[in-house]
Amino acid sequence: MPRDACSLPEMRSSRRITLAAALAALGYALLRGRLRRYAVAEVSMSPTLEPGDYIIAQSRNEAVQRGDIIVFDHPHRPSFELVKRVIGLPGESVEVSGGQVHCNDATVAEPWADGPTLPEGSWQLEPGEVFVLGDNRSASAADSRTLGPIPIDETHWKVVARYWPIRSAGRL
Repeated sequence: MPRDACSLPEMRSSRRITLAAALAALGYALLRGRLRRYAVAEVSMSPTLEPGDYIIAQSRNEAVQRGDIIVFDHPHRPSFELVKRVIGLPGESVEVSGGQVHCNDATVAEPWADGPTLPEGSWQLEPGEVFVLGDNRSASAADSRTLGPIPIDETHWKVVARYWPIRSAGRL
């Protein structure tokens, strides 16, 4: 056997150590309040997130980016959190027309969107606001089309991974 090759038992042991370290780090982060677990209950983010998916969100401590999936409190239902995707950024003009989303007059490339975006409308975001939509546009009733822009300081969590079902587990 070549000197730099690992034997199968050594590779398994290394994977177990790596998995144990990752689980310990995850547990520590959960205990420190830097991560939260969520269960997806509706189809508004389908096909990215499906009902029954379990996801991990981290405390958002950096600027939001277009395409980020965030968790925020429903503005009219206290203690009810929503999961949506950031489409429009602070200070942008957002227009929905012809089934597509345009930010500052440029069509937004949305590989995650399922179906056309309706109804048509336009919004001017303030410096401290974002525009959010569900990926499943026809099934997403509570997003910025009906709620209006969302204040950035109310978007405390960014979804970073799915851990269940195991076949779909991974970073988002």
